[in-house]
Amino acid sequence: IKTSIMTNEVNLRSLTQQDWISVSRIYAEGIATGIATFETEVPSWNAWNNKFIEDCRLIAEINNEVVGFAMLSLVSKRKVYKGVAEVTVYISESCRGKGIGKNLLEELIIESESLGFWTLQAGIFIENEASITLHKSCGFRVVGIREKIGQLNGIWHDNVLLERRTKHNSK
Repeated sequence: IKTSIMTNEVNLRSLTQQDWISVSRIYAEGIATGIATFETEVPSWNAWNNKFIEDCRLIAEINNEVVGFAMLSLVSKRKVYKGVAEVTVYISESCRGKGIGKNLLEELIIESESLGFWTLQAGIFIENEASITLHKSCGFRVVGIREKIGQLNGIWHDNVLLERRTKHNSK
């Protein structure tokens, strides 16, 4: 697995616990948008760490400052779904729209495929057009809309379900 690459002044590397302060700040910025997650509070490191798989945890840095992250979580613990994961991508407010999310997502796809994942999925608020566009640009396709799947602050939200199938043979 690649641990560090340079792409347009953006360094991508594996996320470590030492990145948690920056990652939690970026996640809080996502929560504040009201269209990035149904979560209303940043969890503890332990809760966060247990949610995501150990591999495929990336951060983006510019001048040694963490400006984004991308990770995978399993969609199920059942063996039949061992190659299916959900994508999480967040970019700091000051760096959105600069291609950093695409850099992260493209590298996450490469790493996930090297580990035998054959399907990546994402559930994105229908209002989050930038994230939907990002995922489509990386080969995801819309497979459906989950209407009124959850409430945030008393408001029902639709969730666009996207998936990307590997272009390589599954392991």
